Amino acid sequence: MKKIRYYLLLILTLCTAVACKQSSREEAQEQFRQRQQAVLERGQPSTPAPADSLADEPSLSEADEPQNAPAKPATTAGDKVVGVKDGDTIELLRNGKTETIRLFGVDTPEKTQAYGQRARQFTSDLVFGKTVRLIVNNTDRYGRTVGTIILPDGRSLNEELVRNGYAWHYKAYSNDLKLANLESDARRYKRGLWQDANPVAPWDFRKDKRSGGSAKQTKAPLPAGASKRTVYICNSTSSGVYHLTRDCHVLKRCKQEMLAITEEAAIRVYNRRADKTCSNP
Repeated sequence: MKKIRYYLLLILTLCTAVACKQSSREEAQEQFRQRQQAVLERGQPSTPAPADSLADEPSLSEADEPQNAPAKPATTAGDKVVGVKDGDTIELLRNGKTETIRLFGVDTPEKTQAYGQRARQFTSDLVFGKTVRLIVNNTDRYGRTVGTIILPDGRSLNEELVRNGYAWHYKAYSNDLKLANLESDARRYKRGLWQDANPVAPWDFRKDKRSGGSAKQTKAPLPAGASKRTVYICNSTSSGVYHLTRDCHVLKRCKQEMLAITEEAAIRVYNRRADKTCSNP
């Protein structure tokens, strides 16, 4: 009987403790709500809510990000190269029309000069049939657009021509320091046309051609039939002769391109004399 009373008393004590604890929790919650209400009535910042209450809130970056933000502009499509006139002049298809582009700040050898055809081929290999980007600089007196051509891989065609020794830095129209340095490097390492002992700048070549050559050349008598006879020259500034036959053994040693021109042009334009070794056909 005593044991029964003991267990009943123990159960009653436990129930009372649980009830008191529950009551204390309810009282604490009520006091917290009262304090929050008082803070709100005074207009002061409220106590931060428990972390659990923020679990479903969007992050700051998600909430602040505009829903209709404009997309980044796509890369502007370039123009297609449809023609290569020479090393520094190409044709672009722009807005459905063909436009002639003269490269800014560079001057490649003329077609009949040493490395003229190589410069043209170099440009053709890099751009023909490809889509490039044009940076316009100005318009020249011939109505051509003058500018820089950016290759598909981001390089500048203008710079690549000078870097590889297929063009001069056209200092009369450009003070670009990078082009000047690229030419200095090409000269130093004898790239391209700088392999010749004394390469002639294309602007000097054009000037001489317009004037018909030097005074000495103008006064020099021409052989009979020189304006019609075809001769052959090694297109190198280190050569000073022309050959009457293509199979001359001297001509076969030429490391540059061979040109077939009139004897008059060989004398007047290139300042060449007849090669005595193979002077007879």
